[in-house]
Amino acid sequence: MVLSRIWADIDGGIPSASPTPATREPVPLPARTGVAALSWASVAAASLAAADLAGSARVDLDPDRIAVAYSSERHFRWDGAPMQAWAPLSGFFRSSDGWVRTHGNYPHHAAALRRGLGLDPAAETEAVASALRGMPAGVATQAITAAGGLCVGVAHENAVVDAELRATPLVEVTRIAASEPRARSWGVPDAPLRGIRVLDLTRVIAGPVATRTLALLGAQVLRIDPPALPEPEWQHLDSGHGKRSALLDLTSADDRRAFERLLGTADVVVTGYRAAALERIGLNPEALAERHPGIVVGRLTAWGARGGAADRRGFDSLVQAATGIAWLESGDGSRPGALPAQALDHSAGYLLAAGVMRTLQRQSDAGGSWAVDVSLRRVAAELLGMPRTGSPQPNGPPPDAAAHVQGFEVDGRELITARPAIAYEGGPEEFAAPRPWGKDAAVWLDE
Repeated sequence: MVLSRIWADIDGGIPSASPTPATREPVPLPARTGVAALSWASVAAASLAAADLAGSARVDLDPDRIAVAYSSERHFRWDGAPMQAWAPLSGFFRSSDGWVRTHGNYPHHAAALRRGLGLDPAAETEAVASALRGMPAGVATQAITAAGGLCVGVAHENAVVDAELRATPLVEVTRIAASEPRARSWGVPDAPLRGIRVLDLTRVIAGPVATRTLALLGAQVLRIDPPALPEPEWQHLDSGHGKRSALLDLTSADDRRAFERLLGTADVVVTGYRAAALERIGLNPEALAERHPGIVVGRLTAWGARGGAADRRGFDSLVQAATGIAWLESGDGSRPGALPAQALDHSAGYLLAAGVMRTLQRQSDAGGSWAVDVSLRRVAAELLGMPRTGSPQPNGPPPDAAAHVQGFEVDGRELITARPAIAYEGGPEEFAAPRPWGKDAAVWLDE
């Protein structure tokens, strides 16, 4: 059972309160792969970890709420209008010998994609499609990647590689240095992480879902972004609940000093950038632990944190394409398909949050500096090893989205976003409002 393996990875025991997760029916995320089971197990792991901190005896998840949370971008509304999740240069394109998947949601990635194909900076979708049709998938991938863009060939699954990955932890928890325990007391049941400080160096979905979960449970979460790489506002608001958001340029001496002051009293640092890139600026787990003994570092990567993959850019959609998931989810086999949600991202986020929570408890009792690692590639291997449905037909009626969203007013604008997926007896049932991107001071509120 996936949940049992997750719990063994992050803890090695059972929750002291022994909560029993329960579900009434499969999560309504229709797919040929076991997305319903993966999503339930991932949210259950985070709920169990939170329940144990809160002293709660029961976890009872709502499958419909999980489905809405996993597909939150479809339910997001800004002044009543939906948002477009994919930019024109993100998607499947034919190559001369198959298919590729590109990602160009960020302007700098779209620019790099055009540059890699030798196109004009203003080239539109058809020009990109035409260039790709004339190139083998491997050549296109190499050229775009070398230019700093994102492109992968759409591959079939590799059973040997996936089996090797499944022999490794889904959530890897490592004691990276010795240190004294940090005395902590856990807050009230609906905010057990009150008093915990979290620095959030993540973007897009998986990392923000992890830190949003920690904020939901009472942690003070401060997201730090580089000023030169703005986040799409709707994307930030869809996963920024309960966090503050500040801008620091870590290549600037003054901003780096401000960042190190924040680090000095942080309990947790969560990173979502390439592992090798973080190492180059001294933000890998070992360097953080040397400067700040007792830190817990949550690290989310696309392809893994070690080896050549550690410096490879990636997103959920690209991992789906490169691992065979896209072909498994294809309709008639003539064109690649996709999961019904960015399920690798969301699952990785809940798994990372669960690992961080359990590791905070472990650090409080036994000391040490710790790293908690989750990768989209490893989550994909888990999904590929799970029982398959054989059909993407719905396993029940679609969820009533209106029952599982909540509204906010942010800067005078009306937002609708998904409600929390995690649930335990006495736990929080709604998110706090998200804050606008980059508008907060880079300081802890209680200093």
